[in-house]
Amino acid sequence: MLVFGIMAGLPLLLIFSTLSLWLGEVGIAKSEITYFSWAALGYSFKFVWAPLVDVMPLPLLTRLLGRRRAWLLLAQCMVMGSIIFMAMVDPAQNSLVWMGAAAVCLGFSSATLDIVTDAYRIESANAELQAMMSASYIAGYRIGMLVAGGGALFLASYFGTSMDHYNYGAWQITYWSMASLFLFGILTTLIIDEPKQQQESALINRRHHVRFFITFLLAVSAFICSFALTADLTEQAKQKLGVFLSNTQLVSVSIELIRLVFAGFAAALVAMLMTQIKFIDKQSVTHSYIAPIQDFFTRYGWSLAWLLLALVGLYRISDIVLGVVANPLYQSLGFTKTEIATVVKTFGVFMTIFGAFYGGILVLRYGVMPILMLGAVLSAITNLLFMVLVQSGHDITMLYVVITADNLSGGLANAAFIAFLSSLTNISFTAVQYAIFSSLMTLIPKVFGGYSGSMVESIGFENFFLMTALIGLPVLLLIMLAGKRFNLTHPQ
Repeated sequence: MLVFGIMAGLPLLLIFSTLSLWLGEVGIAKSEITYFSWAALGYSFKFVWAPLVDVMPLPLLTRLLGRRRAWLLLAQCMVMGSIIFMAMVDPAQNSLVWMGAAAVCLGFSSATLDIVTDAYRIESANAELQAMMSASYIAGYRIGMLVAGGGALFLASYFGTSMDHYNYGAWQITYWSMASLFLFGILTTLIIDEPKQQQESALINRRHHVRFFITFLLAVSAFICSFALTADLTEQAKQKLGVFLSNTQLVSVSIELIRLVFAGFAAALVAMLMTQIKFIDKQSVTHSYIAPIQDFFTRYGWSLAWLLLALVGLYRISDIVLGVVANPLYQSLGFTKTEIATVVKTFGVFMTIFGAFYGGILVLRYGVMPILMLGAVLSAITNLLFMVLVQSGHDITMLYVVITADNLSGGLANAAFIAFLSSLTNISFTAVQYAIFSSLMTLIPKVFGGYSGSMVESIGFENFFLMTALIGLPVLLLIMLAGKRFNLTHPQ
């Protein structure tokens, strides 16, 4: 699982922080750079195609390798191809649309890799070994982030690119190098054994597989078309309401959320239509999508279930929204790629691992909910330290202080949050329910994060960091309310 963890951890920063530094060197505006965080929304919607990956066999590959290894191989090849796609686009010469398309492909393929890796981990070991499997996977994931963060920046710097002298060739070689690392994942996939215990497919035969896949493609097409067709209308609404309410950022975020919900409704409508005309088996849809959600609301009741979902969706909003503009901040303060790679991407990763380890110990000693509260408080407080960093300017010592505090608190909060999410799942629907929770926890923060660059340009870095701390306060109330009604062993 260590190798698969590394493969899963590599793509994320190639969409986020590493890409933002690349675009920053070209001179792209912060508002445009942070929009690229939406490319990772695939992680937030992976529950939509998780049942498809869970049950659908791949022609030839499934027969040769087995269902899980076939999907592992396909997903790794997709990720590798997407990174090469990004490497072939020079944002200084080509339209940003091409880089955006490549980033979206990487977000979708890496989210698919997450789905099948989780399924393989769950099915390849019994319950007693799951903790060890998870620990190995998390360690590998952090190593992957270290390579894609610090390693990529060291490589780009070594090959001769900087804020003063942009060199596309350096970034191209760097991304090619990141893509080549997936050869180790592919080799591992070919060597390992297929899990002996797997969930039975909810789809009856190959005809059902094909129809289920066609329905999925039609639903995705409906989502994309509705999103594209409403582009002009939403721009007009933003301009008119922005002037009327004198708050362009709030209006933009609200309208984009409505647009996202509308697109999702269009996709769901297509799926419902295909079910009504009996193009796909209703039992398959019920088992794949309805039953996991129904089980969650049945176990916790409507009021507590909605409270828990609100907590899942908002718990990480402070640190994710802040994280989108972190690298543009470091660049604007004059930190070099080598300094960022050393302090933020290397030292910071080790602080996160230590924080997660310490958080796990605290969870064992004091329980999940108290440490969940502690993590939320610390995350809000450490966001304020970035205001001090802005005032300090190019101060490497202060950067170490801020990164230490931020990553320790982030690791601690993440350890408690993972334990919390795991406690919400039913063993009968582990893969789909966990995909839903992990998707929900990043959906709202990433939508807001896409506008963080515009907010910074409008109100400045200091006010922005104050805002990120304040938006974490409602989370504390949600934890208090959930703590009174939710027991990890006996939900009320």
